[in-house]
Amino acid sequence: MIVKSETLSSRGRRTRAALVQAGREMFEERGYDAVRVDDVCARAGVSHGTFYTYFGSREELFREVAATVVGEMFTASVVGPAAPDDPYARIEAANLLYLRAWAANSRLVRMLEQVAIADEGFRGLLLELREVFVRRGAEGLRRLQEQGLADPSLDPRLTAVMLGGMVEHFAHVWLDLGEHADERTAVTMLSTLWARAIGLTPTSQGNNMTPTSIKEAGS
Repeated sequence: MIVKSETLSSRGRRTRAALVQAGREMFEERGYDAVRVDDVCARAGVSHGTFYTYFGSREELFREVAATVVGEMFTASVVGPAAPDDPYARIEAANLLYLRAWAANSRLVRMLEQVAIADEGFRGLLLELREVFVRRGAEGLRRLQEQGLADPSLDPRLTAVMLGGMVEHFAHVWLDLGEHADERTAVTMLSTLWARAIGLTPTSQGNNMTPTSIKEAGS
């Protein structure tokens, strides 16, 4: 019988977390199809039977890993109080943070996309996980529209889907496929396109954030 996470003891939570971490490492190293349950158990230092105390299958473990990764990306790309209040600067900061989060997790995100092509369950998971980003983008645009700073004729949700797709695709082409562009240019151009698409004119020169190179952060 699989034990529900909310009923686990502290030791059980540690064991489950170790399986998730081991699964994440194995999926990143070998790819989804090449990972076996026994591989994950060996990496986590638990028995085969222990695995099935927490997960019903390799697929269920991968769902948990994917949800964890997307949750980390969402948290890592939140623009906090350190960014200026200027709307353009916050768009720029959000794009920069998202690219950094993508650099650290792109292999697993792409793996989920590949698995989702042939599996309806994973396709639903992918849409569910992307929804958290779409909702955040739509809410941000809606606030700007209410403040009279963005084109009121735009549908917030569809705009968030389309512009979010632009950023995600560029992240893949740049960081995974090797398109040549320096970090500052990439962030500036993405932000300019986003701002123009919603009718927002840049009023600042950016947020002056100077983090470690995105590509270095993901290596």
